[in-house]
Amino acid sequence: MEPANDVNKLSSTNVAIVLAGGAGHRFGAERPKQFLQVGGMSILERSVWAFEAHPAIDEIAVVVHPDFLTEVSEMVSANGWRKVKHLLPGGRERYESSLAALRAYEKGPECNVLFHDAARPLVSSRMITDVVNALQNHQAVDVAVPVTDTILQTDDSGDFICAVPDRNTLRASQTPQAFRLSVIQEAYRRALASGPLATTDDCGVVLRFMPEIPIFIVPGEEANFKVTYPSDVTRLKQYLDE
Repeated sequence: MEPANDVNKLSSTNVAIVLAGGAGHRFGAERPKQFLQVGGMSILERSVWAFEAHPAIDEIAVVVHPDFLTEVSEMVSANGWRKVKHLLPGGRERYESSLAALRAYEKGPECNVLFHDAARPLVSSRMITDVVNALQNHQAVDVAVPVTDTILQTDDSGDFICAVPDRNTLRASQTPQAFRLSVIQEAYRRALASGPLATTDDCGVVLRFMPEIPIFIVPGEEANFKVTYPSDVTRLKQYLDE
């Protein structure tokens, strides 16, 4: 794989899918967290700008809650985002938002798709570069950081420890998670054919339903955390002030 600071233009299109369809119930606000203004810019805007400004990203699709399609359309115009080609209504579950994006590209040519949670507004150019470069040699790519805490596995009751996995082999998954379009489409086709689907992770769908496809890991960054609770906003402000 080429060095992280040397972006090689692929023969296929690199599409960033920014997933902003969540309602943010855990955040506890009236509006979804991705619309929260932090440091003069919304969380969603920061995520989209990361891909808009990256030279290896050819186009962007934003998946948003149906109630906010008009607002995001106005946001696209106000920011002058030229790479945003699709605004798509998301579903109730995260995987439904991923499927909405896949359907938008199902009749197009083969390409690379990078799924990114809008609630991770500090995704760096280095990570995007590394993911794009990794797609030259791999069909599925995740971003992850080492786990620093000891992780406990419990029994079915959740009250008793049954295993303590070696944390040297554990990673905490982040986004973007990236794939050849045909790979993630086939993974979801198999998943939907198997029965009711319950997943919050696109790499997990590939791992379960296309185990023949190795998933390469690109190093993530601590700053690439997901804004989930109000306390995370304080952490985000601290990174922005650095």
